[in-house]
This record gives sequence, structure tokens and C-alpha cells, in this order.
Amino acid sequence: MADFDPNPPFQEYAHPERLVSAPWLSARLGVKGLRVIEVDEDSLLYDIGHIPTATRINFQKELMDPTTRDLIDEQGFTELMRDKGIEREDTVVFYGDKSNWWAAFALWVFELYGHPDVRILDGGRDAWMSEERDTSFMVPDFPVSSYPEVTLDDTARIFVEELRGASANLVDTRSPEEYGGEAARTSGNGESPYGTTMTHGHIPGASNLEWDRAVYPNGCFRAHNELEINYGDLEPATETVLYSHVGAQAAHTWFVLKYLLGFSSARVYDGSWAEWGNMIRMPVER
Repeated sequence: MADFDPNPPFQEYAHPERLVSAPWLSARLGVKGLRVIEVDEDSLLYDIGHIPTATRINFQKELMDPTTRDLIDEQGFTELMRDKGIEREDTVVFYGDKSNWWAAFALWVFELYGHPDVRILDGGRDAWMSEERDTSFMVPDFPVSSYPEVTLDDTARIFVEELRGASANLVDTRSPEEYGGEAARTSGNGESPYGTTMTHGHIPGASNLEWDRAVYPNGCFRAHNELEINYGDLEPATETVLYSHVGAQAAHTWFVLKYLLGFSSARVYDGSWAEWGNMIRMPVER
């Protein structure tokens, strides 16, 4: 397990050990027990240059079940870890495009399967590239690991059946236009950037806190005092359920609430609007 990044701004967060800075990571690339994982919405970005020693995980092909719309199962996760050469005691640092949307989603999946030390590179791929730090085209080859069999813990996840009867704070992390059902109507084709849904709007009772209120324009997380203001309408001790269109923005906000602000019960509804907006007789607000 790697040492923690002492970057002073991180120390204001509830769990500073879950973040690393570019200078910290750059100084430790190649250290045994530290694995860097790139997870992008556009998986081909890895091919045009990535952080040296980084391994790619394609979230659609490797974290999702190939048959059903679900995460890979316990056996699938263990096999993925062994194939990527990741050991259970490794520190795994995630980064990616879109201000770390899918990197946060991958971290969330790793947490569901109990990997002990998972972290995010503050600013993600874009911040690393904008600082003109070293990149590589070499795809590292790690030996098969001895990763143990795992058990899925669904605590940080919620399914639609439970959600319909839950009394939790419900937060829609999409844009105000998607929340209001306007984006699809004005696009002319009834589609969001993340796929077609039959109805448009939001889950009744949900508030709208767009995911990007957590980051600066460069993709780095906002300072702790700014996050407290931006999420001040939420109660840290009350269960909070997050959703987006397919779960990535929700996982990003989950990371912010749990690890940066210290919320005790944040959960992701990864079925999100792609599920709710396509189910028959589901109530919708605009």
C-alpha cells in the first residue's frame, strides 16, 4: 500500500487518502504495489498517449456484464483483476476523461468488491495532459496475479425496487436541461448524449445538483469549503441516492459526497434515467 499524498488542499477533505495529485503520482510511477488505471468514456484515448505504466479498463466491455445490463459478477471481477495483474494489496489510482466520470464509476465498482486502497487522480486525464506531463504509447504487461475470490457488497448501490419505497434524499446529477426534460425535446431526435429514453424529465421528488458543481473548469475537485456550499442543501447523516443517465456522473458525485465531504450514507442508482425513463408506468416530473 502506497503512502498518502500530503498535498495541503487535500487535507481539508474528509478522506484525503482517496486523492492523489499529478506531482505525487509522477514521482511514484513504476513503484511496486502502485497500479494506475485509465478508464475513459472514449476508450480509444488511451491509444494516443497515456500515463506511463497505466493499464486501460474499458468500462463497457470489462466492468459490465456482456449479457444483462449489470456489473460483472464476483467471478468476473476476480478474473479481471488476475488478468490485469492487480493484487489485492495494490494501491489502485484511477483517472480518465470527462473530469473522471468513468474513473469514479470504476472506483465505485472496485469498492463494491472490497478492494482496500482505491484513489482518484485529481483532475484526471485532461489535467495531466494540460500540464504536459510524460505520456507513453507502451502497453504494460503485468503477470497474472493471485487476486482472491471476492464477495459483492451492495451497500453503496440501490435498485429500482428499493428506490421506489425509499425515503432517502434523491439527487439527479444530470444537467438542468435533462432534469427538466428539455434537452431531449430540443434536440429533435428524442435522444440524450447517452442514448434514447422514451420519457424525459426526472424522478419525482429528486433535486437537481449537476455533477460539475464539484469541479473547477480544469476538472480538479473544488476546495472543501466550496463543496460545502455547493452541496449545502444535503444532510451528511441522511441517506442520499444519486442518479444520472447511466450512472457515471452519479458515481462521480458519490465520490465527492462520501470521500470529500464525509457523507455517511451515499448510494448510487446506476439503473439511473436510462432505466427509469424506459420503464412502463413510471412516474415522471418535469
